[in-house]
Amino acid sequence: MKPIFAVLVCAVALTACSKEGPPPEKTEQLALTQIVGAVAGEGSNLYSGEIRARHEAPLGFRIGGKITERLVDVGSQVKAGQVLARIDSVDSGLQVSAAEAQLQLAEADAKRYRELFSKKFVSQSALDAKETLLKSAAAQAGLAKNQSAYTALRADRAGVVSATLAEVGQVVSAGQAVVRVAESGEREVLIAVPEAQFAKLKIGAAAEVTLASDDNAELQLSGRLRELSPAADAASRTYSARIALNQSRGDIALGMTARVRFKSARDKGNLVIPLTAIFQQGDQPAVWIVTADHSISLRPIKIAAYRDAGAVVNSGLIAGERIVVAGVHKLNAGEKIRAIENGAIQTGSGQ
Repeated sequence: MKPIFAVLVCAVALTACSKEGPPPEKTEQLALTQIVGAVAGEGSNLYSGEIRARHEAPLGFRIGGKITERLVDVGSQVKAGQVLARIDSVDSGLQVSAAEAQLQLAEADAKRYRELFSKKFVSQSALDAKETLLKSAAAQAGLAKNQSAYTALRADRAGVVSATLAEVGQVVSAGQAVVRVAESGEREVLIAVPEAQFAKLKIGAAAEVTLASDDNAELQLSGRLRELSPAADAASRTYSARIALNQSRGDIALGMTARVRFKSARDKGNLVIPLTAIFQQGDQPAVWIVTADHSISLRPIKIAAYRDAGAVVNSGLIAGERIVVAGVHKLNAGEKIRAIENGAIQTGSGQ
């Protein structure tokens, strides 16, 4: 009986193993991609930067004291003249009271000496001394009143708070930065230029700026090189540069990542792509184009020249298109991919 039972158990087990499971889900292949025209080649350079305000200044109290209120946080929109923070006003109030008392005393002395002088009881020099003390007391009273108004820190211009540098309860000195306000309006891109590229850039050079928009599309803007530091940073050995944007848009937020490309007259409209992006179809070079839904299609191109920086393409591609730049021989037309750019997976309708 036991052998028969063992045979039945084995048969059931073999039957269970022979059943086919559900087919594996088809996964989208990861592929390294790049925007055409965003490759540093001869006559062009690509830099990664950050959106900054044209004018950004740290603000501090004109007198020292203990902070009792901070009325804004990072990201707060402020208007010109708006109070941002306050310090303890007790000491400044006492100084005003003392200065006003000194002023009243000086006014009484000056009045008394004028009467005595009119009766020839005091000399002109004695009266002049009291008049001088009166003027000094009046100046001190005015200064004390002005300083009492300095207990409130106000915004010079409309903008957004980009940083808070002090907290309630902290004692700050005169001029110490408490908040940093980025002025509304003009925006710039801050980039770091390597030593090897420093001599190639000139103030006023035209630049193409690419930003990521809300719908995962690329926002193309133009700008010009406004500022180029003459001295390299001691740690990074790069030169800071600022590119002023020609367009003013409300949806350009501070801190956004931007790609900046400088183009010279030597480009002549040609595009440079990495050599690893080329798929050779016999004698015809081609590239994989990534569409909006992240599917790919093969497109023939014409190559004008090969250089160390890549291949110069004079037809078949348009600046701004996305292409696959690695693993091109593992792909098939029509399949969808998960595009990777700058180390991050690009999401879209095909995800």
